[in-house]
Amino acid sequence: MTLNVYLSGEIHTNWREQITQGAVGLDIAFSGPVTDHAASDDCGVAILGAEDDKFWHDRKGAQMNAIRTRKGIADADVVVVRFGDQYKQWNAAFDAGYAAALGKSLIILHGDDHAHALKEVDAAALAVAREPGQVVEILRYVLTGALPE
Repeated sequence: MTLNVYLSGEIHTNWREQITQGAVGLDIAFSGPVTDHAASDDCGVAILGAEDDKFWHDRKGAQMNAIRTRKGIADADVVVVRFGDQYKQWNAAFDAGYAAALGKSLIILHGDDHAHALKEVDAAALAVAREPGQVVEILRYVLTGALPE
């Protein structure tokens, strides 16, 4: 069984690489958003034309990014959403809600400091992990039935 896993959330740390490297050898196809912050912010105006108003600049980019995000989440068997420590992750919360509304298997990844703020998001998830290695072990278990050694 191949799992399609969408990795959503913060883009400032290497958590995606930790998961993809830890999952080498497992039958998993990973996808995710554009993680180049500047490209993600400016894709709309770079392709569709400049905007004088920052609101419209951001909106063009958000709408273009939503094409990729919606497709990735819709095609996913499992959606992993990481909430980072440094920034508010409004986009991550939206992605988690969207995935939950679609009935996707949802794994939330965050530190203990976000436990209270994310209690409703956590309640919608099938698992809440504290570190990327736990996500890898969840995926390994789902695919193979093997427990960590």
